[in-house]
Amino acid sequence: MAPMRAIFTADRLWDGSQLIELPIVIAEDGLVVSIASGKEAAVPKGQLHAFPGLTLGPAFFDIHIHGSAGHDVMEATPEALLAIGKFLASRGVGAYLATTVTAPLDATLRSLEGLAKLIEKVPEKAQTQNASWPIGIHLEGPFLSHAKRGVHPPDLLLTPQIDTFDKMFEAAEGRIRLLTLAPELPGAAEFAAYATQKGVRVSVGHSNATAAETRATLAAGATSATHTFNAMRALDHREPGILGVVLTTDSLFAELICDGIHTAPELVRLWWKAKGPERAILITDAMSATGMPDGEYMLGGFAVQVAGGKATVNGVLAGSVLTLDRALRNFVEFTGAPVENGLRLLGTNPAAMTGFTGKAGSIAVGQPANLVVVDAAGKLVQPIHSGVLI
Repeated sequence: MAPMRAIFTADRLWDGSQLIELPIVIAEDGLVVSIASGKEAAVPKGQLHAFPGLTLGPAFFDIHIHGSAGHDVMEATPEALLAIGKFLASRGVGAYLATTVTAPLDATLRSLEGLAKLIEKVPEKAQTQNASWPIGIHLEGPFLSHAKRGVHPPDLLLTPQIDTFDKMFEAAEGRIRLLTLAPELPGAAEFAAYATQKGVRVSVGHSNATAAETRATLAAGATSATHTFNAMRALDHREPGILGVVLTTDSLFAELICDGIHTAPELVRLWWKAKGPERAILITDAMSATGMPDGEYMLGGFAVQVAGGKATVNGVLAGSVLTLDRALRNFVEFTGAPVENGLRLLGTNPAAMTGFTGKAGSIAVGQPANLVVVDAAGKLVQPIHSGVLI
């Protein structure tokens, strides 16, 4: 039987490192087998999907997401991840980091064990039903500040302890790729250095840290910042704190929830000017209510009220119901940046920060044909998963 072949053309392609005019992308059996420019090559015969006037890019990579479609990643079941993955793929997401929330240690360990097994062996259903799948784990909590914990339960927060981390890392079979840490906690710098040696990327956040405390954790290996502005010490002209360091450290990546609720458009522009196209990362921090009607939903082990696009617990924001395709549109609208810059923020940069370049955030021969088609305003026109329009 001849291999299933699909051909995709558009005005432009952002492949993760460069713009290609009049691209011709050929996929067979779900993998990219050829990338060329129509300036130098003719469109071959086959099932052609032409997108004139539009831009092709890598499928999105969400490194901070708790759930969607009525399910939380901490359920750690094939059914939950399949429902989440089908919804995410329909919104242009090709891969993600399953993000935990602060919970009792035994519950966290159970979730990590379940997630590790599912990441190791992707169920056939996910492959046949066009569902995106986690490629790693983001541990958000329990090593967070009480002062800036958000909705994370205060009685379950922990100070950084290497033996506790080792239990988590072992339960996750080494699949923890990102960890959020408050720099002011006792032993945070030493903890960051240890986690970094294990291949985990440390992200500073949920923190009331001073500038000096933050710099010490960066020196120990921290590489990113968790949802910049949110759950961070406010900027002060004499004590710039964690936020001042995040915005002025050129080497540091920085996440942002670009929903117009967590961060005002003016601050999105400030963040963009500070971090630029190589260090800015767009995330959702989405919870199980994403893609669902208003109502009450679970985030980890606690109930969240969702109404009018806001997810709250007693008036405090609790994650979001944002999708990355909407984040891209908002980013382009708020900043006026070209759409290919937005594609960097949703794929190329998160992949570079986490070390998953080659698995996400790029289009290359031999990789899964997970693509998005977007217009100049950042609107998602067509998600493509494993070479199939969805």
